[in-house]
Amino acid sequence: MDVCTGLIVVFCLTGLTWAQPVKYIDCGSTSGKVISVDINPCPSEPCQLHKGDSYSVNVTFISNVESDKSTAVVHGIVGGVPLPFPIPVPDGCRSGIQCPIKKGQNYNYQALLPVKSEYPSIKCVVEWELRDDDNKDLFCIKFPVQIVN
Repeated sequence: MDVCTGLIVVFCLTGLTWAQPVKYIDCGSTSGKVISVDINPCPSEPCQLHKGDSYSVNVTFISNVESDKSTAVVHGIVGGVPLPFPIPVPDGCRSGIQCPIKKGQNYNYQALLPVKSEYPSIKCVVEWELRDDDNKDLFCIKFPVQIVN
């Protein structure tokens, strides 16, 4: 490998290590602990969600409980008011998590967030919960977004 190619590889690998996950606030993860949150594509924050597009939301977390099922509940918070933000598959067991959920195990929840064309162009906060059998949060995260044309 020549020096030029070697430098390019080093710079590319260094750039990968600088990649930052999306900033979020934990809003009450009582049955689990969030490790990381990733939204794709989201090159800058707040994430700009384009109407008519879909975005992948990946949350890595550790469960503190046993649970046979998990259910996602998503809201857009506008002016302090939570408005339902429906997702295509609310069943966490069909979103990258193998159920039953075991205490102390890491999980990678993967979901699709479709942005409907009829949504208004607005800044809001997305609140995303994944609930266990007892309706307690395996995770609850909030992150800012901007819905754009």
